[in-house]
Amino acid sequence: MKLIRTEDAAGHVLCHDMTRIVKGVSKGPAFRKGHIVAPEDIPLLLSMGKENLYVWEKEPGMLHEDEAARILYQICAGDAENLRPSEVKEGKIEVSAGEDGLLLVDIPRLKAVNSLGGLMIATRHSHLPVKRGDKLAGTRIIPLVIREDKLAEARAAAGEIPLLSLRPFRARKVAIVTTGSEVRKGLITDTFTPVLEEKVGEYGCSVLGHVCPGDDPAAITAAILDFKRQGAELILCSGGMSVDPDDKTPLAIKNTGARVVSYGSPVLPGAMLMVSYLDAVPVVGLPGCVMYARRTVFDLVLPCFLADVPVTAEDLAAMGHGGLCLSCGTCTWPNCGFGKGW
Repeated sequence: MKLIRTEDAAGHVLCHDMTRIVKGVSKGPAFRKGHIVAPEDIPLLLSMGKENLYVWEKEPGMLHEDEAARILYQICAGDAENLRPSEVKEGKIEVSAGEDGLLLVDIPRLKAVNSLGGLMIATRHSHLPVKRGDKLAGTRIIPLVIREDKLAEARAAAGEIPLLSLRPFRARKVAIVTTGSEVRKGLITDTFTPVLEEKVGEYGCSVLGHVCPGDDPAAITAAILDFKRQGAELILCSGGMSVDPDDKTPLAIKNTGARVVSYGSPVLPGAMLMVSYLDAVPVVGLPGCVMYARRTVFDLVLPCFLADVPVTAEDLAAMGHGGLCLSCGTCTWPNCGFGKGW
C-alpha cells in the first residue's frame, strides 16, 4: 500500500474502513475497506479530516475484489437468464433465482473451486425447490486483491458449464390411480387423493383424472395406460406398495412396460417408493406414508418430475444421506436437513 493525497485518490482502492462520526447522530464506516474512491467521494473524505489516504498499489496481473467477484459469479451462473446477480458489495456478489424452479449444484466441481484457496463460493443445497427472488449462492475472494491466474485456475477447475443451474417448474397434467378394494367398494373414504391434489397444486398442476381400479393388477395397468393415452404427464399410483399379498401396484406398474428405476428408497418416510418411466412420463408408486406424513420422499422427487430432471437410481441411493425426516412439530421443509444429502 502507499500514502497519497486525498485529492489524488480517485480510482484508488482504500486499504481500511473510513469511520465518520456525527456527534449525537451516528458513528460508523462511511467507506469500507476495498472501496474504489470516486471523484464525488473526495469532498466527504476531506470533511472527515482525511487529507491523506492509504491505498492499494494495483500491480499488473492483480484483480480487485469487486472484479474477482464478477468472475466468480460467471463461474456460478454463466449467462443464465433465470439467475440474477446482486450489486457488488464489499467484494461480494450474491446469486438469486429469477423464477420458481429446482436448483441444481454441481457439487464435485464446486468443491474443486473452493479447494483452490483464496476465494469462495457458498451455495444452498442442490435439488432444492426455490421461489423467484430466493438467495441461492454468494461469492467473494478472501483477500482484498488476488492474482488473475488464481481466477484462471478457478475457471479451469469449474469447466465450461456453470456450477449452478435453475430448472424451471412446468405445470403438468397429473393422473391419480387410487388402488385398494376397500376404496373402490366405498368401505373407507379416500383420504389419499386430496393429499396428492394439494401437493401437486402447490406447483400449479391440474388433475387430468382420477380412478379407483381396486387391487386387480390388470385393471391398474389398464388405468395407467389409459391415462397415458389421454395425455397425462405424471401418473401417481397411491397405495398397494408394501409386500402384503393384496398389494399389486408394483406388479401393475411393471406390466405397463415402464422402465423401472427403483422399487424402494433409503428415505423415511417413503421406503416403499417406486419410480418408473413410461416413455418420458413418470409413473410413480406412492407408499401409504404420503397420505399421513407431512413430508416424505414424494416431496423430494416431485420437484424433479416437474422440472424435467430425471430421477436415477444413483439419485435415490444418495438420498439416504439426509433422508431421515425428524417429523418436527413445526415443519420448515425445504429449509431443513431432510433430503439435503444428494
